[in-house]
Amino acid sequence: MASSTPTAAPAPARPPFPPFTRETAEKKVKAAQDAWNTKNPSIVAPAYTEDCIWRNRDAFLQGHAAIVRFLEGKWSRESGYRLRKELFAFTDDRIAVQFWYEYFVEGKDGKGDGKGDGNGKGGEKQWYRCYGLEDWTFAADGRMRKRMMSGNDVAIAEDERWFRDGVDVNTVPISEKHW
Repeated sequence: MASSTPTAAPAPARPPFPPFTRETAEKKVKAAQDAWNTKNPSIVAPAYTEDCIWRNRDAFLQGHAAIVRFLEGKWSRESGYRLRKELFAFTDDRIAVQFWYEYFVEGKDGKGDGKGDGNGKGGEKQWYRCYGLEDWTFAADGRMRKRMMSGNDVAIAEDERWFRDGVDVNTVPISEKHW
C-alpha cells in the first residue's frame, strides 16, 4: 500500500552548476545580485540548500527559515538597499565575491529610531555604504551550501551615493580605491 504521507518536493536545481568557468561564475554572481536586489527573502532563499550554513558579520545561521528571518530583519532596517556584486575569484565549486551596497537608516544617530516613514520624513536619514567580501561553496545542484560574509559599513552623505534610484548598479564606475 502506498504511503499517504506527503513528501517534500525535491529542491529545484540552480544552474549554472559546478565546476565553474569564469563565464558561469560571473553568471552565478550576477544572478545572486539580482535576487538580493529584489529584497524578497522568498526569492533569495531557494538559491541556498535547506541546511545552508551562513556567517553574516557576527551572525551565524543555518537553514532556510533562519535565512528568511535574517533577511526580513535586514531589509526592514536597511531602507533604500541597492547592491552590486563582482566576481573576485573562483575554483571548481567555490566563488569569492566583492560587493558594495548602500542603504539608509533613520534617526538622529543614524541607527534608526523607528519614527521615520522611510522617506526621510519624521526622522533624520543617514546613508551607508557597505564594502565586503563573500566566500561561497556550492552543492552539485548549483545551490549554495555555505556563505561566509565580512563587511564594513561606512557612513556617507546622500550626494556620495553611487546606486541612486534609476541607475543600473552594473554601470556605475567604481574606482580602484574602492576595489
